[in-house]
Amino acid sequence: LAGNEDLGKLHPCPANFTAAADHKLSSFQETFLWPILVAEFIVAMAGNGLALYRFGIREQRPWNPAVVLSAQLAVSNLLYALTLPPLAAYFYPPKNWRYGDVACRLERFLFTCNLLGGTIFITCISLNRYLGVVHPFFTRSHLQPKHAWAISATAWALAALLAAPMLSFSRLKGPQQDVGPCSVARPEACIKCLGTADDNQLAAYKAYSLLLAGLGGGVPLLLTLVAYSALGRAVLRSHSMTAGEKLRVAVLVASGVALYASSYMPYHIMRVLNVDARQRWCTRCPDFANETQAMGALELGPYLGFQVTRGLVPLAICIHPLLYMAVVPSLSCRCQCCPQCVGGHLEDKRPSQDLALDNDNPQTSEPQTSELSL
Repeated sequence: LAGNEDLGKLHPCPANFTAAADHKLSSFQETFLWPILVAEFIVAMAGNGLALYRFGIREQRPWNPAVVLSAQLAVSNLLYALTLPPLAAYFYPPKNWRYGDVACRLERFLFTCNLLGGTIFITCISLNRYLGVVHPFFTRSHLQPKHAWAISATAWALAALLAAPMLSFSRLKGPQQDVGPCSVARPEACIKCLGTADDNQLAAYKAYSLLLAGLGGGVPLLLTLVAYSALGRAVLRSHSMTAGEKLRVAVLVASGVALYASSYMPYHIMRVLNVDARQRWCTRCPDFANETQAMGALELGPYLGFQVTRGLVPLAICIHPLLYMAVVPSLSCRCQCCPQCVGGHLEDKRPSQDLALDNDNPQTSEPQTSELSL
């Protein structure tokens, strides 16, 4: 294997092999991916915009920590959605980047930054729900809106830091010689915006992808699972909630976890597998006898799987607003899931109070429902 890698460094992959492989792989994006991205952009903008509007007009100021974190997730989703139109325009045949090198790098950075921001804020919301149900008095006494804003700023900084290497990996790749204007019949004349890395940077990009899969996918998923498992146990132990209320909460919690596990994690996993397959192909490329052999060696499974997950992640940000505005009966201390509760009421005998799961308005005496933002 080491000998093959040395041979690949001495004898780069022939340009005609690379061009033929790019043309074959790009055909999937040009045919299926771009219209999906356009549709998801429209739905994501409408849904997340409505969620932010609802937070702005219906929530009392200052926002409680749950609303602050949910609003940050909506903002992250909106910024992520804004990266989809240029990507869809790029994939529209002929696949050609028309916006310059700076825009290419910035689009890839913003795409990754807001993808990571979404997972981080989902994790923060999950942990906030856990504290609100399992440790309600601690939450009310110590978790203030200013803390949620500080956590949000830290989350944005962490997402930007993790996404910063994309500014280096992404770049334009133009035609190696003047072959005429870019067209569907002449794809080799088009300009590519590398969403991953150039061939000589694949080893470093694979390590970076593994880092993102761990810190940006695996760790948030693990924390989310732990938080929602504890929340689920607290709800199931409740003696005051009806079976229907428990089922409704369980469905919302399971929906949030399933949405995360079926979109973000597959994206990270398939990206690593796709880069690994591409790296193997590039290592073998100098030894191919002709284009037919080069095309036959392409591993389409990881590539197609990665393209599917690129469509699933925007689908997730379309569904998030439904979870923002999903209402469930108030989960208060009367659920008897904490030791501070006596006889279904707080020890100070005040009326039952909503936990962090609730977004009630103290200015009205009408019964309130709560939003379970996942």
